[in-house]
Amino acid sequence: MQQDISDTDPFEEISESARAERFENAKKVLRESRIPNILQEFNTQLLKGRGWFEEYSSGVIMKWGTGYTRRHIWIDVDEDRIRIRLLPHRKCVENLLADTCDGEYHIYTPKQWKNFELIRNELKAYYDKPVAEASDD
Repeated sequence: MQQDISDTDPFEEISESARAERFENAKKVLRESRIPNILQEFNTQLLKGRGWFEEYSSGVIMKWGTGYTRRHIWIDVDEDRIRIRLLPHRKCVENLLADTCDGEYHIYTPKQWKNFELIRNELKAYYDKPVAEASDD
């Protein structure tokens, strides 16, 4: 049974072995979904190499822009599900392709993220309307 991320304490320390296991699982799921290749393609073709990536134990964030224009796509892996963070001020639309929406993330099951065209089109939609970051100014 999958654990609901919202029930966990984000400040709870996890063991180094649990962190390594989470990292290896996220790496495997992301590789199988081909998401890193798609994001690299976006960075190369759409951003002309101006984007950058931050890796975490359970996912990756693709960032681009500077100052007031900084944007990102936040991808997190929870066991075998891929979660993509939503714009905080926008609600889901009725024709949602993700399996589930918890109000903060669209959640894709393996059946969905193994469909290369579906996940590529979804990532392109997130790229077209990305999450904006707060300015450091």
